[in-house]
Amino acid sequence: MTTLAMPHRQQPEHARVHSITTRGEARATRTSRVVAGLRDTISESERQRLVDELIEANVGMARSMAARYRNRGIDLEDLQQVALVGLTKAAQRFDASSGHDFLSYAVPTVRGELRRHFRDSGWMIRVPRRVQDLQARIRRAQPDLEARLGRSPRPSEVAEHLNVDLDDVVEALSATGCFRPTSIDTPTGNGTDTIADLLGWDDAGLVSVEARLVLGTAISQLSEREQRILQWRFVDERTQQEIADLVGLTQAQVSRILTRVLARLRAGLSEPRPAA
Repeated sequence: MTTLAMPHRQQPEHARVHSITTRGEARATRTSRVVAGLRDTISESERQRLVDELIEANVGMARSMAARYRNRGIDLEDLQQVALVGLTKAAQRFDASSGHDFLSYAVPTVRGELRRHFRDSGWMIRVPRRVQDLQARIRRAQPDLEARLGRSPRPSEVAEHLNVDLDDVVEALSATGCFRPTSIDTPTGNGTDTIADLLGWDDAGLVSVEARLVLGTAISQLSEREQRILQWRFVDERTQQEIADLVGLTQAQVSRILTRVLARLRAGLSEPRPAA
């Protein structure tokens, strides 16, 4: 007889909130009990056991804090490991006799480890530490400046507010986004192409750059009158008779000059180049 699995039903919102609250209360109760034990114990081995239990009781808190930093260019598993390192440091350093709540000490410690990891390891493009630090200061100042000015602050206003050089602010702002590079599948803004579609695109202007450079060199070796005649014929599109009238020659003489000049240019462009 085949047993049919009952369809999965999504947990109601009130039940989910109740479950989270219950877990939080259980964690708080367990943490308080462990902290009380740490205050009373004098045995080093017992203290280490209680520290391990304190870490175990708050693993969920550390993972929850790591999850807040997801999708910023670093894998969630790495962030969780960093958060657990911070939790371990907090548990080992916590002074139970101080009378302070453990979370009030652990949360800033874990957050500090996560931010330090981003600062040191999360940059896809390495930038100087001073730029990273200035970026953090700019982010903190941004809301106050926007509220005061009623608009986004200019770089000069940010520099004045932070009492730093304008060039440093511009450098820090230009480095924004170094945590995570833009995907090549990101649309370019015209609604059709992505960055990937434009990679390797043939630019007709670039194709002819070398030819124009070589031709420019060859033309510079002509006399001033020959250069003027070329300009009038192929740029201004004057007729040979109009050119002849300008330089005081016959149309046949202008024709022979053009033929001779073009032959020299062709010869110069077709000469083999010496090996580099």
